[in-house]
Formats: sequence, C-alpha cells, structure tokens
Amino acid sequence: MAKISDLNTKTDDQLSEQLGELKREQFNLRFQAATSQLEKPSRVREVRRTIAQIKTLQTERSRSAAK
Repeated sequence: MAKISDLNTKTDDQLSEQLGELKREQFNLRFQAATSQLEKPSRVREVRRTIAQIKTLQTERSRSAAK
C-alpha cells in the first residue's frame, strides 16, 4: 500500500498514470474474485484505498490551484 508521503512527492501526471494502473488492477481483481481465482483478497482493499488516496490528493491539488 502506498504511503501518503510517497504520493505527495509525485507529480500530477505520475498520479494520473498510477491511478490508471490501479484501476486496471482493480478490474482484474474483481474479475478474479468473480471466478474464484483470487489469491490475495487483501489486495482488493489495498488497491481501493490507494485509489481513494490518489483521488483525494488530486482534488486537494486542484482546489488549491483554483484559489
């Protein structure tokens, strides 16, 4: 799971790229769960939380830039 401090040091482009990768992984994990092939169920939670952290950070940055 990514640390917030690690995410803070990344640029907006890096965050967007990582968000895309995590969404693809989340899709694959959901597919594996549906077919009962999921090896690490805890990874679903980690990915979901990291996606939320990135989206929160992007929102904070866009609001601070708008001011």
